[in-house]
Parts: sequence; C-alpha cells; structure tokens
Amino acid sequence: MALETAVIQNTLADQFGAKVSNFQQIHDILTFEVNTDDIKEVMGFLRDDKTMRFNFLTDLCGMHFPDAVPERQFGMVYHMHNWMDNVRIRIKCFMDGEKPEIDSVTGLFLSANWQERETYDFFGIIFKGHPQLKRILNMDEMVSFPMRKEFPLEDGGRTDKDDRFFGRTTDNC
Repeated sequence: MALETAVIQNTLADQFGAKVSNFQQIHDILTFEVNTDDIKEVMGFLRDDKTMRFNFLTDLCGMHFPDAVPERQFGMVYHMHNWMDNVRIRIKCFMDGEKPEIDSVTGLFLSANWQERETYDFFGIIFKGHPQLKRILNMDEMVSFPMRKEFPLEDGGRTDKDDRFFGRTTDNC
C-alpha cells in the first residue's frame, strides 16, 4: 500500500504540532513549511521513521524575496523522496533577511554538502554546522552573492551588444 498524503500530513502534525504548517498539494507533491530551527529534527524523523522512509534528499535550493516581510526574505526548499512508495515531498523554510541562517543537514544526508555550498555561494545563506562552508563555483574573493535579487539582470554599461538582435527594440527595422 502506497504512502498517502493524508498519512504524511497527520503524522507530521501529530509529531511536531506547530513546527510544521501550511500543508498544500502542489502538482502531486505534498508541500509544507517547517520552522527554521526545526529542520534537522523534522528531516531526521522523515528519514528514520518506519512509515515515512524519505531516505533520499533529491535537492535543496535557496530563494530570495527582497520585497517580503523581513523574517521571510530568504527561504530554503528541500525535496525528499521515499523510494519504496515512490512519494516525494517539498519542505520550505523561511529566514530573516538580515541574517539568513539555517542548520546544515549534511549530518543527515551527505549529498547536502555541495548543495549547501552552492546555495551559500549564490545566496549567502549560512548553514550552521556545515563541515566546509566556502564558495564552490564563484571566486573566493567575491563579496556579493549573485543570485540575490538586489542585483540587476544585465549590465547597463555594456556596449558590446545590440538589442536589435535580442528582440528588444521598438523601432521597425
């Protein structure tokens, strides 16, 4: 018998109460929020529980919402997979824009190591307890985090491109 969404939601609500919230079904994936301070505890339960068995961390990534309220300006999304029942879930956590920090889950999933480093490298989110949190793709000398939405998408000073080739002109050539 496959693991049902209602079972996952009820088990998490019974086990963690207000630490988990905002359950919704989005494109056949149960999505919910976890308090930032509780992410390791919830993910550890999802991995180790005999019914849940979410033994694979598929992905994790950062998000930046500069126009949101300060305590929700940064976020993390975790995708976990239960191979036995072929069920996937999505977990979201939100963080303060002034100090985006969350516990590292490398102790639960070794695959999180490089994914957390990449998220730090591009968003500046600090993973507390990470074994080697340093840049992985950008230069070590960089002081900015390029995936934050505080940076313009294009360099307005570029002179080496012609907007006509990109369909960004209003004149009828």
